[in-house]
Amino acid sequence: MNTEIMKFKHLEKWQSTLANCIRCGYCFEHCPLYKHTGWETDAPRAKIITAFGLLSKEIEPTRAAAHKLFSCFYCKRCEAACSSGVLLTEIFTDAKKDLLELGLCGPGTTSTTRTSCAKCLVCLAACPHEARSFDGKNIVTDPSRCQACGICIEVCPAGAATIENTFGTGRNELIDKAADFLASHKAAKAIVFACNWSYFPELQASTLPESEMTDKQYKILVNMCGGRLEPQLLMAPFLNNAWGVLAACCPDDDCQHGGNLRARKIIANLKNTFKTLEIDPDRIQMVQIPAGDKTLFQAEIDTFIARINTMGPIR
Repeated sequence: MNTEIMKFKHLEKWQSTLANCIRCGYCFEHCPLYKHTGWETDAPRAKIITAFGLLSKEIEPTRAAAHKLFSCFYCKRCEAACSSGVLLTEIFTDAKKDLLELGLCGPGTTSTTRTSCAKCLVCLAACPHEARSFDGKNIVTDPSRCQACGICIEVCPAGAATIENTFGTGRNELIDKAADFLASHKAAKAIVFACNWSYFPELQASTLPESEMTDKQYKILVNMCGGRLEPQLLMAPFLNNAWGVLAACCPDDDCQHGGNLRARKIIANLKNTFKTLEIDPDRIQMVQIPAGDKTLFQAEIDTFIARINTMGPIR
């Protein structure tokens, strides 16, 4: 690839902004990708350095570099933590646009469609970012628009919509984590599903290591967005003797994907199912947590645990 004639027209406007990053690393602890892999190359800071390298021609565009830049859940926790006010996700998006023009597209965390697609076009209407379209034969995704919220996965009746690289946030991975916790902790009673915006690193850092918490009553699992809270995921813990499930989502006016509205509908339907089965519907709850309110998040968890403790196990 001839780097001399290569143009990064979308990244060019960020040239001065890229230099504002002071490499402090505050974005590290907030990134779900970095927390999952432990590799610095998956952290937001590394993506900014990569973008700067591509623009300065110190880094050659490769599939490996594209995969890193296309790997982002757009939770924007890194931007909230950035001491320099760098608009990281906007830079990542423009980097993706330039890489796409060079024939490089990840896959990263971009949602794709399997051949089992029924072509019902439900995912097109559901996508809040207009990233999906129908070319007359197949559903195609614009990787520069896709923000990996996973709403297309939740609404797809054929199970054809998928995200290849889930970084621990896929349905089966979360179900397995919940089952493992419920089986390995004697006092385990509840699973808390939280979008990354609701799950605060400060709260995580203040807890004891798993090995010192044999009496832990709940487990927080990051599902990235309320729009990915499928009924199967929410019901799975109850099949492993959970007493309750709590879902933490963004407030109505803060969710950039509209996932909290979907989560509310799903949980309302499950509550009706619980009533039909003569199970207390309060065993499954949804709470809305404003960005940065770790005190409220912990208070909601404590209130929920106290409530299900009065109910006892499902009989």
